[in-house]
Amino acid sequence: MKRIGPFVVERRLAPSRGAVLGISLLAVVLALLVAAVIFWGYGVNPWHAYRVIFQGTLQSPQGWAEVVRRAIPLILCGVGLVVAFRAQFWNIGAEGQILAGAVAATGVALFSGLPDPWLLPAMFLAGFLAGAVWGMIPALLKVKFQVNDVISTLMMNYIMMYIVEWLVHGPWKGPTARGFAYSDLFPPAARLPLIPGTRIHWITLVVGVAMAIACAFLLSRTKLGYETRVVGQSQDAARYAGIDFLKVTLWVMLISGGLAGLAGAGEMAGVHYRLRSPAHISMGYGYTAIIVAWLARGSPLAAVVTALLFGLIFAAGDVIKVALAMPFQVTDVFNGLILFFLIGSELLMYWHVRWAPQRAESEG
Repeated sequence: MKRIGPFVVERRLAPSRGAVLGISLLAVVLALLVAAVIFWGYGVNPWHAYRVIFQGTLQSPQGWAEVVRRAIPLILCGVGLVVAFRAQFWNIGAEGQILAGAVAATGVALFSGLPDPWLLPAMFLAGFLAGAVWGMIPALLKVKFQVNDVISTLMMNYIMMYIVEWLVHGPWKGPTARGFAYSDLFPPAARLPLIPGTRIHWITLVVGVAMAIACAFLLSRTKLGYETRVVGQSQDAARYAGIDFLKVTLWVMLISGGLAGLAGAGEMAGVHYRLRSPAHISMGYGYTAIIVAWLARGSPLAAVVTALLFGLIFAAGDVIKVALAMPFQVTDVFNGLILFFLIGSELLMYWHVRWAPQRAESEG
């Protein structure tokens, strides 16, 4: 305990759920307040801007559908990152793992020659495996050679981005592309069904929610989940307890990278129907999923809710671009501000400030 004037600062042994929720919501609100300055800078009244965004998203059935569609890859990637972060493996490579899944799914769709009923299952399986392999490479580098996981996973993003660019400009460039950088269209059997009147590929959505439930069960009710939590709390304690650090790290990245790969396969089969340049495939979902996982505070189920929040921000970007004549990249500003305030609020998670003025000592 430390006294600063009339305030007393006390350390929290374990933040309550109410404190975590309240502080996280405060961080989001502060980010939105600061983002209002961006609107002022463009000559747009912030209250008018937020009203237009609300009307174009949450008050519109089509807007709601876009929120959910944008949230689908964020759910899968966010859940996977929650699992990785619980083991203190800082996977910043979900963007590259999404692209790896997209490439694998495209290869199956265009070149496998599988019968129609097997195409979609094979695309999802290939996407999962490709994302998992791409995620397990930096896991091996960390365990075997102590390579920093933040740097290695981040660099893997750029490697996969250039692989995609090479494919769409080179061997996989479709003969009907007319100079544009994309592959041929997928056959109809390689496309996911959509909810009528929307662009929601509901199968990927169901898979994402199911994976959130499965990962929540894994972390709380299984031996692997227990070992993951122990490794995340203290690697020294994990080694003392005989936990295989290599096994846990590889399993964690199998799940984390695999789910990001599933997101890539889902985007290809449900939205794009062809391999395109990296910026069009992911739109930064892998990076935004880091904030999704951070805001979820270690809960795969909470990642579903936070993914919907950032799905709203992405959908708001379309409204901002069309209705307010502002660049879509303003959504990156929103995401960055939220991450900034979330990191800044970490101190409040473990320290409690209360008003406690000192009483005047009586004389005599």
